[in-house]
Order: sequence, then structure tokens, then C-alpha cells
Amino acid sequence: MTANDELILDLLTAREFISHQQADEVKAYVDEKNVDVTQALSNLEIMPENQVLMMVASEYGMDTFDLTDYKIPSEVVKEIPAAVARRYKVVPLTRNDEMLVVGMADPTDLETLDSLRHILSLDIEPAVVSRKQIMEALDYHYGDAETSVESFLDEMTEGAVSSFDTTTADAFLDDGESSGDEDAPIIRLVSLIILEAFKNRSSDIHLEPLEKRFRVRYRIDGVLREVESPPRYLQNNILSRVKIMSRMDISEHRIPQDGRIQINTMGRELDLRVSDIPTTHGESIVMRILDKTSMLLGIAELGFLSDDQETINRIIAMPDGLFLVTGPTGSGKTTSLYAFLNTINEPTTKIITVEDPVEYELPGINQVHVNPNIGMTFAASLRAMMRQAPNIIMVGEIRDMETGNIAINAALTGHLVFSTLHTNDAPSAVTRLIDMGVKPFLVASAVKAIMAQRLVRRICKSCAEEVEPDPVHMRALRLPEDFFAGKQLLKGKGCGECNNGYRGRWGIFEIFMIDNATQDLIYEGVSSSRIREHARSSGMRTLREDGLRKVANGMTSLEEIVRVTASDEADIEY
Repeated sequence: MTANDELILDLLTAREFISHQQADEVKAYVDEKNVDVTQALSNLEIMPENQVLMMVASEYGMDTFDLTDYKIPSEVVKEIPAAVARRYKVVPLTRNDEMLVVGMADPTDLETLDSLRHILSLDIEPAVVSRKQIMEALDYHYGDAETSVESFLDEMTEGAVSSFDTTTADAFLDDGESSGDEDAPIIRLVSLIILEAFKNRSSDIHLEPLEKRFRVRYRIDGVLREVESPPRYLQNNILSRVKIMSRMDISEHRIPQDGRIQINTMGRELDLRVSDIPTTHGESIVMRILDKTSMLLGIAELGFLSDDQETINRIIAMPDGLFLVTGPTGSGKTTSLYAFLNTINEPTTKIITVEDPVEYELPGINQVHVNPNIGMTFAASLRAMMRQAPNIIMVGEIRDMETGNIAINAALTGHLVFSTLHTNDAPSAVTRLIDMGVKPFLVASAVKAIMAQRLVRRICKSCAEEVEPDPVHMRALRLPEDFFAGKQLLKGKGCGECNNGYRGRWGIFEIFMIDNATQDLIYEGVSSSRIREHARSSGMRTLREDGLRKVANGMTSLEEIVRVTASDEADIEY
């Protein structure tokens, strides 16, 4: 046991956090397992690591720092070279003038502090961070010696890449038992492409063969951005590697294929849903990154303002009825539905979902995966689910009359049913169901509420600054000059923590409650425009209006509202 470990144990016993008997038990464990005292206390379930760190930090007059929701700015990361950070197991946190705040797991290691001050020629202020978070931060921000796709491509030459041998494809599967060369250039390159996409908070990776080049693009906060792309001669090797990882048929190049990749990186479980289609110049592959932690959201985190949040809470507390969420692909419908289910998921409630595919696994909820190839369609799954006596049902999407009828009958027989439709606004969902063949009187009786949504980029808090409304955007939205009088509009100027002034996305919402007058209109078979007029007169707020409220609250920018609601009618009352 080191002198520092003994010092920590002495402090804990002196302050009566642990007994002398427990201290002896920890000493024996440290010597036997060759771990530090903090790990020993945690492994023996005597004292959690965070409590130990807080106590020791307090003793030395240091602060504790939690990296869970904190991203270290890129300019701060550069303050400590990778070799130094890994050698001393420290991470830079913030920089103020000539002071660098450094996270370290052992606050008693004064020798490391002296070494850092000498190497960096800076005044170092230590903060205590858990050992696990430091190791994850080192992997995330520094990685191995070659974690950049750009730097890796600079070192690759055409002669360094051998033709991908499809006869030994099984040797390259990521099953933990690969007998292939894990340092093979193509394997490492594909891994770096995926890792960089995740580190940049991308939702999709696009691998696109063009006439004269091979293009790689990441979708970040809903906007595609081209990144350093591999040379054209690597195209087939890269596509073959991705198809092998997703367990597709690599000998088939004529028909579309779907696959899935499951990986663990930086302490996170990621699923990549892979789509492959043949194009003029080769196979185009899109990998959608499904980060399981992104589904653990509450309703407030989706971007609802307080009044809309109260409305949603009333809807999901209903005992029965059909609640539809509408919008185009990629508008966040599934994320919203999962947030609603997480909110009402209790041991006293049985919830079953039927999805194509099951994108995220929700604890405590029964999820059914649609497989039309064996007859497991939405309709067949729904019929079977009804015999499971559920309280709440979630249907991934209503695509046809049969599925619509079963979902509506479930809503009329005492079940609360959630589902999605592809329509541009909320009122159009009514006529869409009727166009599918569902009887109007069933739609009027079963549907309780409809919500349309879109996603807008949220302004980065780190670089937000006050701006005046752009006259071009005001004219595009047909707003009077004094529309934002007395309001503080913000816009991100761009920094190391964001993407051109934006970081993450919010939803904008259009919530349509079905009242008695609406039911009468549905019975009469009126057009969606008539239903929309009634909804507006009854107080429904449009997508654009909700977006403008969020502009006024500093949550997003006017530019985003113009981009996302360009096709909407400017039927705003002012």
C-alpha cells in the first residue's frame, strides 16, 4: 500500500467514516488485488468512490468535478499533450488566464501537480474527478495515437491496403473472438469513421459513392456535413467491411439490404442501423447511430414549454383513446413516444409496443419486433397483443387500413394507444386515417389528441450572444417589425463545444385536442383545411407559432424557424 493510500485510510478512520476493522479489511484487499484504496472501498461496498473523493477533496481544499454532462472544450484539451495526460492520468477541465484547472483522481499526489507545473509552465489548480471518468475522458479526447480519420488517411497509401478477402469475412466480425488482424488498415479506418461520428454527436453516417470520388458525410443536429473522405480506391473495401460488420451478404450488390451493428465505445452502448442500396456508382450505405442513453429523456427535455407540458401530461394520463404523433421521417416522433412511455411506465401498468424495428430497449416494457417475412406484421402483432391484456399499447406506425382499424378498436375498448403517422400537420392526420379506409365515426370516437412536431437546432449556451432580428427572416415569416419588441433574441457565434453556434435539438409542437365540434366535422367528412380552421379558432398553436415562442425564449434562432417551417402557412395572429 502506498503512502497516499494509507493517508486516505487514516483520514477516513479519524473522521469515523469507517472503523479500524474495515480499514484493516481494505488494506488486505489492496495488497491482494493490487488496486488503490478508493477502488477497494467501492468494491467492498464500504464507501462509494464519490464520497471518498468528496471527503479527501474537502480535506485538501479542492473542488470535486463531475464530467457526466460536461464536454471539455477542444481548446482546453490542447493544453495538455496526449502523452502527458495519459502518463499522469489527468485531464484539463477549464482555463482561466494563466490558471489551468486539471482533473485528477488522487488529490494527495502532489508530485504529479509539481511535474505538471514544470512541464506545462502553467499554474495548475487541481480538481477531484473519479478515476472512471478520467479514463473515459482520456479515451474520448485523446484516444490512441491515431484517432483522427484525417491523420490516418494521410499515412495510408494505395499500396498499404490489400484487397479485402471475402473468403475470410468471418474473421473480421466484431464478436470479441476475431482471429483476423485487428490492425488491418480498413478495419481501423471504418472504426475511426464510426468513432468520430459518435464524438461529433452525429445521428447518421452517409457513405456515398459518386462518379469521381467517395464521399463521407455526418448528419449533426439534423444538418449534413461533409468530412474528410477516403480516396476512391478504398470504396469497395470500406463498403465490404461495413456489410460484414452488419452481417449483410457481401456478395450481393443488386438489391437493398438492411443490417445492424452493436458496439461498445467509451462506456456507451451504441446500435447502428445500417441501410444499403445499389446506386449508379456503387452501393450507398447509411448508418443510423442509435445511442440508448438519448432515449432516457423526460417530457421537459423534449422542448415543451410549461403550458404544452401540462397538456401532454393530461393526454398521457387518459384511461383510453388514441394519441397520434405526426411528422416526416427524422422529426423525433419515436423519441417523443419513448419519453411519454417512460413517464407513465409503472409496475402497476402493462405496456406493450410493436415496432419496425425495435430501435431502443425500454426497461419494464414488452417490445415486439415486426417481421413481415414470417407473417409478423403490425396487424398480426396487434391482434396477438390484445390477448395479453395490456393497459397501454404503442404502435410504431399506422401504415394501412387493417392496422388503423385494430389500433382504433383497441382505443375504443379501454386501452390507451400511442402511434405515429406521416402527415405535415396535426389536423391532416384525421383525413389521412379516413383516406386509408378507416370509418369516420370510428376516427371521431377513438382519436383524443394529435401532435405534429419538427426538430430545430438549439442555441449553444457557451457562445450565445444577443442579436437583433434579421429583417430577411422577419419578411420570410411575414412578421411585423415590432413582433419581438422587449424580447432578447440569441444566436450562437460558434465555439469549440458546438457546431456553428448550435448544440443539440429541441422539438416544436402543434397539439390538436379533439373536441365535440371537431367530432361533428369528422362525421360530416369535411376537408383537412376546414378541420384546421376549427382547430385554430379553438386555440391550437401552429408549429411556426410554437417555434417563434422558443425564439423569443432564446431556445433557437429565427433562421431555424424559417428553415424548418418554410412550407407552413403564415397564419399567425398578431
